[in-house]
Amino acid sequence: MKSYLRKWSMPLAFLTFVLLIVHACRKDESASQTTPPGKQKVSLFLSDDPGYFDKVLLDIRKVEVLVDTCSHDGDNDDWDDKDRCWWDEDRRDDHDRRDKDTCNVWDSLAIRPGVYDLLTLRNGTDTLLANGLVTKGSLKQIRITIGDQNSLVKDSISYPLKALKGQSKIIVRVRHNEWDELSPDNLRLWLDFDIQRSIIQVRHGQFILRPYITVFTILKMGSLSGRVTPMEAFPVISVFNNTDTLYALPWRGGEFKVRGIKTGSYSVFVNASNGYQDTTLTDVKIDRGKDTQLGTITLHK
Repeated sequence: MKSYLRKWSMPLAFLTFVLLIVHACRKDESASQTTPPGKQKVSLFLSDDPGYFDKVLLDIRKVEVLVDTCSHDGDNDDWDDKDRCWWDEDRRDDHDRRDKDTCNVWDSLAIRPGVYDLLTLRNGTDTLLANGLVTKGSLKQIRITIGDQNSLVKDSISYPLKALKGQSKIIVRVRHNEWDELSPDNLRLWLDFDIQRSIIQVRHGQFILRPYITVFTILKMGSLSGRVTPMEAFPVISVFNNTDTLYALPWRGGEFKVRGIKTGSYSVFVNASNGYQDTTLTDVKIDRGKDTQLGTITLHK
C-alpha cells in the first residue's frame, strides 16, 4: 500500500506544480494587458451630497466625455469652479461648433441606463456610473443625458422633478489634472450631486432640477468619518474652514462619512435638535488619500 502511494505521489506533485505555473502565467498575462494605442480608460462614479427629501430619483440615459486631442495635460482652463456645471440646451450653439473642431471628440461611455436614487449614495456610498475606453487626450467635459422619469419623494409624497423646457443634457467641466490617475492611461473621477443646491421649489408641490455637481477624487483628497449618537437628536454634520463647507446626514445607526475634502484643517459642527446640545470639534486635520476617523460623538441634553 505504501509503495502504491509513493508511486503516484511524484506525478501528482509534478502536475500540481505545472498547474500553479500555468495559473501564475495567466495571472501575469492578465495583469500585463495594456490599453490600446491612442486610447485611455475612464471610470466615473456617482455620489451625493445629502438633501432633506425621502428620495431623489434621476433618470440617466447617456454619459459622454469631451476629449481635447490637441492640448497637453498641463494646459490650464480659464474658468471658475462656480461655472463648473450647467444645462446644455438642445440647440446649436458654441458647444455644437466645438464638437466639429477636429481637436475635440465626444466619446460615449458604457452605462446602465435607468433611474438612480441619489439619496442612497451618501456617507461614502457610491456607484459606478460609466466607464470605458475613450480617445487619448485631455478630458475637458462630461455630458449627461437625462430622461423624463425624474421625481422626488418628500414626506412620503411623490412629485415630478422637471428640467427647464428644452434642456436634457448636463455639462460638467473638468480639468485633466483633477482626475485620479491610477496609471497614465487609467483615470477615474467622482461626480458629487449636491441635492440641496440642485432642486428648487418654485411653488408648493412643484420642483425644478437645476443641477449643481462638484467633482472629487480618492487619491488626491481626504475624507472624514465617525458616528453620532443618539439619532433622536437628528444630527446634521458640517465640515468647514475659511474656504470650503461640506455636509453629511448620518445613517440610522449614526454613521457618517464626508469625502472629497481638500487637505487642511477643519472644524466639525454637529447641529442637534430635539433638545440636544450642538457640538463643535476644532482643528481636525485632513490628509491626502486618508480617512480621518473621529470615533463616536455623543450628544447630551
